[in-house]
Amino acid sequence: MMTARSSLRGLYAITPETRDTAWLTTAVAQAVEGGARVVQYRDKSGDGALRLAQASVLAKVCRSGGAYFIINDDISLALEVRANGVHLGREDGAIADARCRLPEGALLGASCYDRLELAQAALKAGADHIAFGAVYSSSVKPDATRASLDLFRAARAQLDCPIVAIGGITADNAAAVIEAGADAVAVITAVFGAPDIRRAAAAIASLFAGAGK
Repeated sequence: MMTARSSLRGLYAITPETRDTAWLTTAVAQAVEGGARVVQYRDKSGDGALRLAQASVLAKVCRSGGAYFIINDDISLALEVRANGVHLGREDGAIADARCRLPEGALLGASCYDRLELAQAALKAGADHIAFGAVYSSSVKPDATRASLDLFRAARAQLDCPIVAIGGITADNAAAVIEAGADAVAVITAVFGAPDIRRAAAAIASLFAGAGK
C-alpha cells in the first residue's frame, strides 16, 4: 500500500454504485482531472469480483492522477489494491483494529455523524481524519443524521486533524461548510451526476483556493 500523509484538503469524491466499470473509470478520471484530491470507492453490492475489478482499475487512475484512493469499509480490499487508506462507518469495525491491520502511513477515516465525542474517540483509537454529516439533505441518504455548521466550528477549534463534510454538498453550498471549518467536502451526486464531471469537480475544487486554510 502506498504511504500517504494524513493531511486531506479539497474535493473528496465518493463513487456512485454502478456495474458499468468502463463508465466509472472514465468518470473518476474526469473527477481527478477536475481537481478531486481524494476518491473513495464505495460499493455495497456484495459482488466481490466486481469490487476487486473496479477498485483495482480506480487505484491506478488515482495513482496516475495524484489523488488519494480510499476504500469504504473493506480493509482486505484496500490492502489488495494498494489503496491509500480506508474509511469506516459505525458498523464497519473497530478503528483500533483497522489501524493495526493497515501499514504505517495509511489513511484511516471515520464517520462521526453529528457527534464530536465520536470524533474524539476515533482519533484516540487511531483515525487520522474524521467526517461529519449529513450537512444538508442528501438524495443518497435522505434519512441521515444532520450535522450543523456549528459542529464544524466546534470541531475546528478542538480537533487537530482534517475534517471532512458530507451530505448534500454542491458547488452552491460548499463554501459555507469550508468557512465553518471543513478541510474537505465529500460529494457523490454533485460531481458524478453532473453532465460534465470534470467541470463540476473543478467548480467545487476551486472553492478551496481562496479559503485561506
